[in-house]
Amino acid sequence: MPKDERYDVVIVGGGPNGMGTAAYLAKSGLSVCVLEERTECGGACETVEPIPGARIYPHAMLMYASPAPAFDQLELWEYGFRMNWNPADLDVVMATGSTTTEGIVPPAEKDLMGFAKMGGLFGQPNPFTKELMRATFWCPPHPPEIEVTDENVPYMQVYKKYQPDVWTPELRQWTMFDLMDEHCETEPFKVTMAFAAWASGAAGHWEGVAVPALLCVQLLVLPNTGKQSTPRGGLHGYFHAIHRCAVHHGATIRTMCAVEEIIIDDGRAVGVQLREDAAMGGKKIWANKAVIAAVDYKHAFFDMVGRKHLEPSFIRNLEDISLKNGTLYTSTFHTREPLHWQPRFKEMEKQCIGPDRVPFGAVYPVDSRELYYENVTDCDGRKSMPTIPPEKLMWFLAPSQNFDPTDCQGYHPNGHISCPIEVNVPIPELQVEGIDTQMERKDELDAYMRKAFGQALTGLEDENVIHHFSASGRDAEFRNTGLIGGTWCGSRHCSDQWAEKRPIPELARYRTPIDGLYACHQTMAHPGALCLMAIPYNLMHILIEDGVVEPGKWWYPSPYYIPQQGKISAISG
Repeated sequence: MPKDERYDVVIVGGGPNGMGTAAYLAKSGLSVCVLEERTECGGACETVEPIPGARIYPHAMLMYASPAPAFDQLELWEYGFRMNWNPADLDVVMATGSTTTEGIVPPAEKDLMGFAKMGGLFGQPNPFTKELMRATFWCPPHPPEIEVTDENVPYMQVYKKYQPDVWTPELRQWTMFDLMDEHCETEPFKVTMAFAAWASGAAGHWEGVAVPALLCVQLLVLPNTGKQSTPRGGLHGYFHAIHRCAVHHGATIRTMCAVEEIIIDDGRAVGVQLREDAAMGGKKIWANKAVIAAVDYKHAFFDMVGRKHLEPSFIRNLEDISLKNGTLYTSTFHTREPLHWQPRFKEMEKQCIGPDRVPFGAVYPVDSRELYYENVTDCDGRKSMPTIPPEKLMWFLAPSQNFDPTDCQGYHPNGHISCPIEVNVPIPELQVEGIDTQMERKDELDAYMRKAFGQALTGLEDENVIHHFSASGRDAEFRNTGLIGGTWCGSRHCSDQWAEKRPIPELARYRTPIDGLYACHQTMAHPGALCLMAIPYNLMHILIEDGVVEPGKWWYPSPYYIPQQGKISAISG
């Protein structure tokens, strides 16, 4: 075997963004090599088995991709992708109510109607949910010469066309709370949605991202025809379909191949050099057309490219990128008897699914936005170990029980597996007590979490808990370097980081100051990894503009895409 290899495109990082891009480019006829540091590709779309028979999700567990063009463009059903269209009916889940310290507060009719209206379910003559989602997330940012206005922001155009009573000139400046105050009524309902948005990335209190924050939550259910459905095999099963697609079209995938350096020659990225301890130690892999960095921006530019190839102003802008939100501390329990809601939440049992009727899909406690802001201040302001009492801690029950029992997800022959329970905690790098605090004080954090969850759930007593599987933000970073600086959501949107400026203007359209080097990672691309297959689809527009790729007739661009002057249009014909 020759020491060096050569491909049209080399992709650094085999997570969902890197592999999705590889599938697109390989289907377009390019030779592609994906290099992954870990023993298995998949990034945050992983399933782990901490003990035999217990399959849990330390990171991504929900399907935020139903509107993605890649499902039909890449024909993922041909490669094993399957959805379990089951389970939790949105009408039942939402009509049950919100969980507060005093008990369940049912939603008002205005809450449900407002949620549906803002999500495009009442459009005339037909619902416009998919178009709204694609206009917000699956659409590349406008080129730099285009001034962004209310008239050309895609989601503003969609509302003006289909639901003009949602459109208002203030919409782009509002927070999600502002938007819900206009169209919803009940405070606990609003707090539930705002917290779900905060845990999903674009927080409910950030100015300028009211619509993206709202749609982060609605993306879970509305495009799925009102059902919270999860791919069979979980998010890792979904990822395998993308992986198979890329391989089928000729992509080369190399695991245990950490990249030491992105090779820059006369200002252009021309290939990579592998680390000496990689499976193909020290080898150089050359790129004829492009190198694509599908890893964290710090790792890509400061470690692999190197500061010597970067302008001081660009370095400063990278160092100043605001991560703004926290990361997630995820707990999953293996218990002798299943967890249940306390008696005052008995009505919540109607939305429970699976043979054990395990609680899922709720936020607690959601009494008021003042309580929400206390949690935000503790996590994002103090950036410390929790200081608020556990009875005030807000947490989210993720719906892993949406799996069919034949999937062997969420079930165990000896005992019961809970759904994952998520809490916002500071990003380890920014935690005031130190980057390893969440690891060093994990027993303390686990006990605090159990006390908080026990405010509304039964079954968390020591004698019932066999295992408490917890993944801190630091655990996530050790497992997956792509999660440095946040969760799988990465640094997310705010008014100065949305689309055309995200996360800094130099990276806003996936190009970088290095010729031939493109960005394809949640921390340096719109809209972030939350919206699966959005970055690869959006990046394709830019690669077409630069003449890197010419896809076939199966490709179609976003209807809201605006070509850059002097470039090749991604609109065929």
